[in-house]
Amino acid sequence: MTLFGTSCSSKLKPLSQNNFNVTPSPMETVGNQVPVTINGTFPAKWFHKNGIVTITPVLKYGDKEQTGTPYSFQGENISGNRTTISNRRGGNFAMNASFPFTDEMISSELYLRFDGIIKNKRSILPDLKVADGVIATSALANVRNTTPSVAPDGFQRIIKEAQEASIMFVIQQAALRQSELNKRDLNDWKRRVEEAFTDPRQNVNVEVSAYASPDGGLTLNERLAAEREKNTSGYLEQELKKRNIDTDVYARYTAEDWEGFRQLVSASDLQDKELILRVLEMYPDSETREREIKNISYVFEELATTILPQLRRSRIIANIEIVGKSDEEIMTAWKNNPKELSVEELLYASSLTDDEREKERIYQYVTANFTNDYRGWNNIGTMFYKQGDYAKAKQAFDRAAQVNPSAPEVNMNKALLAIMDNKMEEAEELLGRSAGATSLDEAMGILGLLQGNYNQAVGAYGNSVSNNAGLAHLLVRDYNKAKQTLEAVEQPDATTAYLLAIIASRTNNFNEVISNLRAAIGRDRAIAGKALNDLEFAKYLTNQEFRSLLNQER
Repeated sequence: MTLFGTSCSSKLKPLSQNNFNVTPSPMETVGNQVPVTINGTFPAKWFHKNGIVTITPVLKYGDKEQTGTPYSFQGENISGNRTTISNRRGGNFAMNASFPFTDEMISSELYLRFDGIIKNKRSILPDLKVADGVIATSALANVRNTTPSVAPDGFQRIIKEAQEASIMFVIQQAALRQSELNKRDLNDWKRRVEEAFTDPRQNVNVEVSAYASPDGGLTLNERLAAEREKNTSGYLEQELKKRNIDTDVYARYTAEDWEGFRQLVSASDLQDKELILRVLEMYPDSETREREIKNISYVFEELATTILPQLRRSRIIANIEIVGKSDEEIMTAWKNNPKELSVEELLYASSLTDDEREKERIYQYVTANFTNDYRGWNNIGTMFYKQGDYAKAKQAFDRAAQVNPSAPEVNMNKALLAIMDNKMEEAEELLGRSAGATSLDEAMGILGLLQGNYNQAVGAYGNSVSNNAGLAHLLVRDYNKAKQTLEAVEQPDATTAYLLAIIASRTNNFNEVISNLRAAIGRDRAIAGKALNDLEFAKYLTNQEFRSLLNQER
């Protein structure tokens, strides 16, 4: 029978476990913390009117302990800011504690430590155990398994380019004028076409688009545009033939260039240009448009001198494709003469090999020869990160940040290192500057997991496949999705199988518990000891097959 203090006693009497309720029990990690709520009751006649009692949650594990926030209570005759407890009625109270998790806490016990003062005399009770053990499944989240962000190359196999020139015409005429044919832009155009045609890595074709301005009748404009196209095409064919250029010429004409008219008016500083644009919107018919615009006589006069002459033209466009090196050519150049390669080709070359050492050599070459390109530093940092050399990774990412502090990939990778150091606020700030980085969803997912925001983590991971993604689904108790995700992991490790064993335990599938634990132990023998102490499997501790599997592997 438990005895309680009375108002005339100067000593506290022990309370029992029945006076306390711990939630959750067993305790469970949330992110990297072990949060717990303790609801307690002081029975009637227990709390001395002149007493002060401080209760401190204490988590004990091995020969260590961590203390939580102390809560202080006072009797009715005591003044102060503590919670007052009635002697006659007693009282209920709640305490919250959170302990930074370490692996040793899996085998732990939660105690309450009492420190009382009654009439200036110290009264200390023995620590009272109120809960056993910690389920630490969320602690299986591992930032080291998050894919760092590789900065992309800008290599394009085919680069498209357009060289353009124009031939202008006099109003209501289609004849080519020598002054137009001798213009610099047309001569530059011919040179560029010849250069593209003679280069085996370039392809070229030619477009001709001839126009008439939208003033004048449609019949007249149709004839003018057609003749301008014919004359321009004929001239170009002669010029191409003279240079032995055999390429396709595609020609067309537009009788009334209302779209060109709209663009020029929009870009102009004409008075009442908005009025003209409204006319174009209101009247789709060409004749009506022309009539309404001419009715605005003071505007039309300005149009006739500034806008309409620019529409009496032939546009000639050379469509050029520059064909880059093939994958084989790039890798041959890398091995024999890397100086032939641009930085884009070098970074692209890193994607053409699965040899991690070769990738690292390429990135080292980029950092040595293109020191002002952050991508080389960033990408070699990702290699160090994946190798587990986080000190070298940090040096590389810091150098990349010196070159380009706003690079999203660099900020994301620095965020991963901040998460590793438990600097969550810094990580959040860095991830806020990482929009567009590859693997950003993974980084946001691991941040959510480690902060205990499991639904946020699930949203970040989406349908991606990894141990961390599977864990996120497990922690929101979507066991089907968690299992589906983990079974799709391309290179499953011990943690993959261990998580599948936890899912099997939670869904009461003993056969899969055994098969997945056997697979996990086969990849890492230390898993046997972990599983024996893991409360996820507590219900199987008396099962002979379960104990036999784990004991024979220890």
